[in-house]
Amino acid sequence: MTVFDYTDRIVLVTGATRGIGNAAALAFATAGATVIALGRTQGALEVLDDAIREAGGPRPVLVPINLLEPEGLDALGSELHRRFGYVDAVIGAAAVLGPLTPVGHLEPKGWDMILASNLTANWRLIRSMDPLLRAAPAGRAVFLTSSAARGIAFWSAYAASKAGLEALVASYADEMENTQVRAVCLDPGAVRTRMRAQAFPGEDPATLPEPSAVAPTILELARPDRAPPLGVVRFQNRKTLS
Repeated sequence: MTVFDYTDRIVLVTGATRGIGNAAALAFATAGATVIALGRTQGALEVLDDAIREAGGPRPVLVPINLLEPEGLDALGSELHRRFGYVDAVIGAAAVLGPLTPVGHLEPKGWDMILASNLTANWRLIRSMDPLLRAAPAGRAVFLTSSAARGIAFWSAYAASKAGLEALVASYADEMENTQVRAVCLDPGAVRTRMRAQAFPGEDPATLPEPSAVAPTILELARPDRAPPLGVVRFQNRKTLS
């Protein structure tokens, strides 16, 4: 797969401090993009900054932010509009797994936290970034989903959040039909991440691809010169769950 030259492109990545989001942020920067990296902790963002500089990428914009605080995302949209005027691509990689338990045993606070993190935060992200994507020559939005969205025992809240995300992104993509903005969900499959280890503690991580294996697909879906496929893109190396 030939990597598109993202020089002079502006790409926002949530969950940029670990896992697939981290790998995507580094890959975009290596391909020349100015990355707006969102993460919870300043220290982890600075580690990414060091990696990007070592790889020769443009200096990123580091944004320590809690996506559960709506004022932060709204303010970010205004600040990015003031500073750049547009954003070429938005990559929604941040997510939480939450408790895996029967539906009847799931506490309301667990349900609320998972839906707020995986669904509501992405709605707020789209709402905040929509004007910036529209202002770009060919805005792209890529959100990470999971095959768990079909519904699996004990995964109810996580599954519901990802099913909702797929519906949200599909609706947004349909609304953007007559614009240059395109939106898509990517199911990365089973990847060697902290979340995967949390969900399957007995699994041998050596049998799974690294997050960096997914990054080229994300870069391909975000290319401004090609429209991504409709619906959910399934990463070819996926196993049962992501």
